[in-house]
Amino acid sequence: MSGFIAGGVPTTAFPISNGDFWPEINGQHLRAAMRITDAVTDDRLEVAAVNAMIEANRELAGFRAAQIAQGFNSLTDVPAEKIKGESQNLHLYRRVIYCNALAELVERYSSFDATNSGEKKVTEEETSADQLRRDGRKALRSLLGISHTTVELL
Repeated sequence: MSGFIAGGVPTTAFPISNGDFWPEINGQHLRAAMRITDAVTDDRLEVAAVNAMIEANRELAGFRAAQIAQGFNSLTDVPAEKIKGESQNLHLYRRVIYCNALAELVERYSSFDATNSGEKKVTEEETSADQLRRDGRKALRSLLGISHTTVELL
């Protein structure tokens, strides 16, 4: 059984700034989209989100440089199809951050249950973190416009 009891979700907005090129991340949108209860404090959520942003921004540094060289000064300026009035690139970038932040939280809170069922075991949660990282990796590769498959010859 989970050591945390779902008591609701905080509603105080907290934006997480992200430099000039990358979009700001809305901490409460992250919390709501990934169903993270108030068992995880805003401070802890912010730490996980910032770490996910640092890692993603490092992996996307070449992409960023190429876009700036083409005259696009932010991710919102990069041409892409729109969904819900926003660039697909923004949706993909947020997915990278959200999945990786939640994966870190699931790993750190060994009894944290992302589904709020209170019945998951630690081994299932480790798989959940792996699935979240996979989803984040897939979104990152989609943003880069490359295949979702990595093959390595041994």
